[in-house]
Amino acid sequence: MRRLTRCAALAALCVALAGCGIRTTSVPVDAGAAPSRVPCELPPQDSTGEAAPGVPLQVYLVCGAQLVPVDRAVRIAEEKLSDRVRVARTLLEELKTEPSDEEKQAGFSTDVRETLAVSGARKGDPREALRLSSQPEDLPTHALAQIVCTYADSAAAGADRSVLLGGPSDDAVRGYQCTAALKARPESVLPTLGEIRPSR
Repeated sequence: MRRLTRCAALAALCVALAGCGIRTTSVPVDAGAAPSRVPCELPPQDSTGEAAPGVPLQVYLVCGAQLVPVDRAVRIAEEKLSDRVRVARTLLEELKTEPSDEEKQAGFSTDVRETLAVSGARKGDPREALRLSSQPEDLPTHALAQIVCTYADSAAAGADRSVLLGGPSDDAVRGYQCTAALKARPESVLPTLGEIRPSR
């Protein structure tokens, strides 16, 4: 009789739980905190103040494993924009600069080394060529992608927006292009135009 009573009570309890839509589990469940999202966006700059003379610069930083353009307050005089090497050096300095606290909070970082330098074309190079102090293929992939996309959107690029980069060796410079695929996957950076030599 006791067994029958217990079975009946257990059956009634199961029916009640099923009616409430509650499913039992033998393993404790911890959903944890909601996943955080990196914004990769900066608040708009206050334009009420007096702007510095010149043209504002834009660089590509790493955010969420992608390349995202960021405006920088440093400016270069408009008459200097035709000086490809000067523009390239100014942009490289910005890429080497540690992101501001505001940029860090938004998820931005840079992989470009502080010791990297850039110079103009040497004898035998195309006029648009730029020479880095390290071989491009020896740089971290994200750093090279940052440089390529930053230069491609500036006066440091060639007429077709390609970027001709070489290193300190005597190897010929190679052409790079900043594509949507490269911005999405900076680790896939490769020369897209092969070796570039001046036309004879």
